[in-house]
Amino acid sequence: MKAVVFFLFLIFGFCGFAQMDCILGVGGRDNETITKVFELTEEQQENLKNWSAELKVRNDFLKDKAAYLMKKNKESSPEVLITVSKEYATIIDSMKQNVQMIDKRLLTSFNKTQYERYLKLCSQLSLRPIHINRSVDEN
Repeated sequence: MKAVVFFLFLIFGFCGFAQMDCILGVGGRDNETITKVFELTEEQQENLKNWSAELKVRNDFLKDKAAYLMKKNKESSPEVLITVSKEYATIIDSMKQNVQMIDKRLLTSFNKTQYERYLKLCSQLSLRPIHINRSVDEN
């Protein structure tokens, strides 16, 4: 029971923190919405599909690792659970970094209008946008 409560606490903490960043949600159920809102080109749509698949593979591995960690330690002492929580937090951080990396790839492929639309949406939602270096490639 302690492990379940602890797990829920970690998940809620992660969700609360993730809301600060303006993520696109590549790889989730929003790919069609991303395509429509940002009017993605066929090349961008193909990249979105491929990057979504890559993100799934990366994060499925981490999810399995997290599930094993929780299963292995479900009857552990509070002292051990503190160590486990740090390992679990590292896994969650890796998953968040994967999401941000894939979102950044897509944002880098955006033209100026698409990226400005992204910035405007983030601003309206009071979220922190992922900034990309537009000086290198202006599509």
